[in-house]
Amino acid sequence: MNLRVKYFASVREAVGQGSEALQTRSETLGALRDELIARGEPYASALARGKAVRMALDQVMSDEPAVLREGCEVAFFPPVTGG
Repeated sequence: MNLRVKYFASVREAVGQGSEALQTRSETLGALRDELIARGEPYASALARGKAVRMALDQVMSDEPAVLREGCEVAFFPPVTGG
């Protein structure tokens, strides 16, 4: 499926881009996070399992079991971001 991934604050700085179009077979937010980590650096350190990373699906705060849909928007960001 095709989706849009956005990165904010320190996650954006670490991966070096604010957003990207992505084709994935992942079915959930957690699986997508693991897929991105498996790409290696810089994703591995920015989204590492030991780091606190918040996620949103179509602009709604979501947990890892949230199911992805074709064309959805996923966002990754640290727990506290500035305005």
